[in-house]
Amino acid sequence: MIPKVIIMSGYGINCETESAHAFEKAGAKCEIVHINDLISKKKRLLNYDIMMFPGGFSYGDDTGSGNAFANKLKNNLWDDLLEFINSKKLILGVCNGFQIMTNLGLFALEENTYGQRINAMQPNNSNRYECRWVHLKSKSEKCVFTRGIDKIHIPIAHGEGRFYCKQETFKKLKNNNQIVFTYCDESGLDAKGIYPNNPNGSMSDVAAICDFSGRIMGMMPHPERSIYSISAPDFQLKKEIAKRKGEVLPEMMEKVFLIFKNAVDYFKEEQV
Repeated sequence: MIPKVIIMSGYGINCETESAHAFEKAGAKCEIVHINDLISKKKRLLNYDIMMFPGGFSYGDDTGSGNAFANKLKNNLWDDLLEFINSKKLILGVCNGFQIMTNLGLFALEENTYGQRINAMQPNNSNRYECRWVHLKSKSEKCVFTRGIDKIHIPIAHGEGRFYCKQETFKKLKNNNQIVFTYCDESGLDAKGIYPNNPNGSMSDVAAICDFSGRIMGMMPHPERSIYSISAPDFQLKKEIAKRKGEVLPEMMEKVFLIFKNAVDYFKEEQV
């Protein structure tokens, strides 16, 4: 089965093309769809297998990051979204997409609790927009998107990426294996909240979480911008080191690319 991916679009979203390319490179069929076309019934959410909320600044983030987009979806498409989720399909949100999913309450701690917001994405501790590359380590064996990933190096670009939730909620996330990625240093040691390894001050270095099923993931860093080795800031250095060793630097950053490939492979497994 070749899964169909819907890349959500709307005013202020700006990462649709990179997101579609990453999924298509992994073997999926993608369509970039404006939220208004779902509301008007020109397109139907249930015709797709994977839903992605890409990055950007939806509606200028004027009422809070991802808030207006989330409200527009919840007020017009909530029943369709719940049916999509209950059909055991996949949802990925990146950066502004993570913020949208946070406002929608998609990171359910148990079954039938979607719509209850459990966390917040607050302004960075630096009080400025952070655009840099960070190291992440995988923490969840449950999440569909992160199978086979241990550590990755990818970019961030956000002003409100500081993950926060109540301590009671954090304990549940941890016990449920719902903490997916945490910020770390190059060697994989915990960032311990220290800038710039933890670029925004997220509690317990959290960079990504998933719902209780492992099929719905939100993350602040941008994997769609870093599936190719040439995108990395140290590409020329690594290329020269490889050249001197008589080696060739791989075209793909395979561990990052797995986020998209795992999603496509999930539907192949479902067919077996």
